[in-house]
Amino acid sequence: MLTRAAFSSGVTVHKISKTITFYCNDPPTTSRPAGVAAEQPRPLLLLLPWLGSRPQATAKYCDIYFRTGFDVLMVESEVSQFLWPRWGLEYGARVLDVLESERFSHRPVLVHAFSIGGYTFGQLMVHIARDRQRYQGLSQRICGHIYDSLVMGSLERMATGLGKNVFPRFEGLVKRLSMLYFRTFKQQTVDYFTHAIDVFWNSPVTAPALFFYCENDSLCDAEGMEEMIAYWQSRGVTVEKRKWEESIHAAHLRAHPQEYLSILDSFLQSLNVVPLKAKM
Repeated sequence: MLTRAAFSSGVTVHKISKTITFYCNDPPTTSRPAGVAAEQPRPLLLLLPWLGSRPQATAKYCDIYFRTGFDVLMVESEVSQFLWPRWGLEYGARVLDVLESERFSHRPVLVHAFSIGGYTFGQLMVHIARDRQRYQGLSQRICGHIYDSLVMGSLERMATGLGKNVFPRFEGLVKRLSMLYFRTFKQQTVDYFTHAIDVFWNSPVTAPALFFYCENDSLCDAEGMEEMIAYWQSRGVTVEKRKWEESIHAAHLRAHPQEYLSILDSFLQSLNVVPLKAKM
């Protein structure tokens, strides 16, 4: 059973599990644009936050999408799902079950993944790639995907990200222990990562994509990111990107608010799923 509680004015919270929460954005009082049928399913944002994200921070993004007419399904990641990828795959399967449940099965889906959230969405992609026929409907319903500060590069970068996000006071120690752990359990970790990265590069989701990243992000190899973006474009995927020389990992909105919102708004309008022409 879903639990329900008041989130804020016009928004109701449905707790699906410990880490999956549905924020139902009650219909706004403003009139519906001409030509949009009343029965048209409201678009759903699949929001995958960064590790250790705080409610106050994620609420800012939720509010952006609430004002634009989306409901929000927030899927949080746990470090255990990264350290033991089989658990990440199991979690990805549960998220897919939710997205295919009666409540969401006919809705267009927009994905917005931050940092490790991109890894979590990658686990969904692994399942979709394994059984394209089963998930064909869902793949077609994904109208766009946004990657904000995607962790990109070597295993060492992943270990660095783990230290920065989980135990920042012991970042160096956590990095060394993580590298030892990955080497010791290579078949259970590194081999899974390698396969997931290959699936991500050859993503079964070919909807338009938007990337936010920066050159001074220690968790992202900007050159590797641009190589992958070029590869996606060669496959016919429409990709928009914004790279800053200096910004903040998973906080580009805070560092460059006006530009970030302008680019995001333009991207959303291009998808033709935004039910309201609301200003961000």
